[in-house]
Amino acid sequence: MKGSVKIVTIGGGSSYTPELMEGFIKRYEDLPIREIWLVDIEDGREKLEIVGALAQRMWDASPYKVKVHLTLDRREALKDADFVTTQFRVGLLDARIKDERIPLSHRMLGQETNGAGGMFKAFRTIPVIGQIIQDMKELCPNAWLINFTNPSGMVTEAAIKHFGWEKCIGLCNVPVMAMLNEPKVLGKDLKDLNYRFAGLNHFHWHKVFDQDGNDLTPRMIDHINDRDSGTPANIFQADFPLELLHSMNMLPCGYHRYYYLKQAMLEHAIQEFKEGGTRAEQVKQTEHELFEIYKNTELHVKPPQLSKRGGAYYSDAACECIRAIYGNKKIHMVVSTQNNGAIPCLADDSIVEVSSIISANGAQPLAWGKLPPAEKGWLQMMKAMEECTIQAALTGDYGLALEAFVLNPLVENNQDTQRVLDELLVAHEKYLPQFHDTIQELKAKGIHSDDPVVMDLMVNGH
Repeated sequence: MKGSVKIVTIGGGSSYTPELMEGFIKRYEDLPIREIWLVDIEDGREKLEIVGALAQRMWDASPYKVKVHLTLDRREALKDADFVTTQFRVGLLDARIKDERIPLSHRMLGQETNGAGGMFKAFRTIPVIGQIIQDMKELCPNAWLINFTNPSGMVTEAAIKHFGWEKCIGLCNVPVMAMLNEPKVLGKDLKDLNYRFAGLNHFHWHKVFDQDGNDLTPRMIDHINDRDSGTPANIFQADFPLELLHSMNMLPCGYHRYYYLKQAMLEHAIQEFKEGGTRAEQVKQTEHELFEIYKNTELHVKPPQLSKRGGAYYSDAACECIRAIYGNKKIHMVVSTQNNGAIPCLADDSIVEVSSIISANGAQPLAWGKLPPAEKGWLQMMKAMEECTIQAALTGDYGLALEAFVLNPLVENNQDTQRVLDELLVAHEKYLPQFHDTIQELKAKGIHSDDPVVMDLMVNGH
């Protein structure tokens, strides 16, 4: 790949976009960008204009002459793109609020990418990534798709396995944050450590070694409950039981707390709601504050307040991945890509989140080898849940959606399981055309679309 580069970002009105611009600016010498197109929808027009103006000011303050184009017409932007990044949220933050509130109203964990909320985010998002790929096949058939729209693993699997876009890599900030923070805890520099990751998006484990091959994982396990150990800002840091982690001798990602410490995480989510709303409502307030900052015409850098948003380093990872592909850098990154034997207990065409070498050929996964029985069982169950979720998103099959719910460890299989599924379907009717007939039947039965409040009975734990 040679010459100047055209970048298209779907969901360009995101609050993360300034980090994306910062990442491209600092890598310009390795990645000579010709033009950047930020794409959004009508509902996101105001944010697109605000963040787009800041993006152009950031480039104007740099030594580089790059034009930032803003459009609501995806097809106009995609023509002859070299790289397409995706960072969109179908239904905006109001949809995430429903994803969190409705399960909580039934004493079930509500979370953006895990449990019932994560599955519904996939239901809304997967058809849209299919539409984007349909346009890309016509308008930029040689482009790389760099996805950091959540749930990243499922969206990436749909893109590659079901929509046939093999030039696709999924990203997450969680491994990046681990590799940024853990070396400090160990008193080392990152360049002096070797990391290996394996699992699924938001459900991976890792190990860390020094340059002599000594396993430092046990030392890091002893510090995993420290406040600065790399847990993302959006995850409550309940303490892992160290005996469990030393037994497996692997470091779980922060999101494993929802699975290993389910009750503590649920109680915290309920308490958080009582004190200030769900995490989604807090993020909505943070976003409002960020866009007020972005409006300042004197601002021409990424503001430090963006780090509070919870997704720090997502965008920087995207820039690094694009740089590595463009320049054939052959660097280590942790990405969602086809398994191809890296994790033997999963199918070769499954999308996994693993240590990979990123080059002009994309991601080459590094083999992890056999996992211990418990982790093998977890992964196979979670992958089955993901596959059911993807199929339900593609077909609108209610039975498959219910199967996915029953498989998911964060969805209690009790008398409320189907009720939560039904309420979420009706609440998200606007964004779930594939479930249209089912939703009409549910509405006829009296399932309503009002966003239920967390009732006193539930909040008080009775």
